[in-house]
Amino acid sequence: MVVGTAGTMRIAVVGGGSWGTTVASLTAAHGPTVLWARRPEVVDAVNTAHANPEFLPGAELHADLRASASLRETVADADVLVMAVPSQGFRSVLAEAAPHVRAWVPVVSLSKGLEEGTRLRMSEVAGEVLPGHPVAVLTGPNLASEIAAGQPAAAVVAIDDAVIARALQDLFSAPHFRVYTNSDVTGCEISGVVKNVIAIASGIVHGLGLGENTKAALITRGLAEMTRLAVALGGDALSVAGLAGVGDLIATCSSTASRNMSTGMRLGRGERLEDILRGTKMVAEGVRSSRVLLELAAAHGVDMPIVEQVVRVCHEGTPVDEALVALMSRSAKPEIR
Repeated sequence: MVVGTAGTMRIAVVGGGSWGTTVASLTAAHGPTVLWARRPEVVDAVNTAHANPEFLPGAELHADLRASASLRETVADADVLVMAVPSQGFRSVLAEAAPHVRAWVPVVSLSKGLEEGTRLRMSEVAGEVLPGHPVAVLTGPNLASEIAAGQPAAAVVAIDDAVIARALQDLFSAPHFRVYTNSDVTGCEISGVVKNVIAIASGIVHGLGLGENTKAALITRGLAEMTRLAVALGGDALSVAGLAGVGDLIATCSSTASRNMSTGMRLGRGERLEDILRGTKMVAEGVRSSRVLLELAAAHGVDMPIVEQVVRVCHEGTPVDEALVALMSRSAKPEIR
């Protein structure tokens, strides 16, 4: 990759959901940006009204942002490819785009999930589909609606190439959006995966009507699970203590704007998961990733009891109160081990 200034880069953002649209609006301030969306109504709204009312209601998008329903047209001239597709469709969409992506173009993943079957993180999937391309992750406490509204926020772009990291840092930054760099892709990316599952558990606690002590204990022990797995996979505990870990965990576990948190809340109130998922347009990544995450943890000998109970609730039909009892009745252990 030949890295130029942000203003000389052409950016393709693949995925017209709330976060993909928000990031595309950010990058449009720095260079020509095309947003790919499957739905013609999303493409039309972006191009004619500078809006995406279906996924980002009330937000005014950058006037220079353009949308397309053609994946080939979107990626063909791009200098940076941003993937904002949910994890279970990530490989297929990237594989469809791959023949049209120019050599050495960096791929930036916004997706926080694991691939079923392979247990791969999205950066690893990108490495398989587009070998030889630098792969980065943009992650952190980033609720799309707040950033689209111009509220101050921060994120981290993780890649082990300092030159590309700096170029991407400039590309995604805005006066209200501060971007840091980190060379630890594994630690940053696995943090984003785990926090989605912990957010479901946090939502369940909220839905059950339990108090702040319970929520604080759950989030703290969830952080311990996140740290154990990240380190076991070769990540740095300091990354987990940063924006990708603690920051994202706090935001996602405390906001009803989080899809994973809101899904958990409805589970805690007694709704069936099938009904919850049927009634929402957006994906709660933690639901599908939870089972794969538990498999990954087991393969590396990492104990993740909160994740285990989320899997039992979401995939095995275990009542939420029974899952809570299972957590509280575990044998006593040292806090740090």
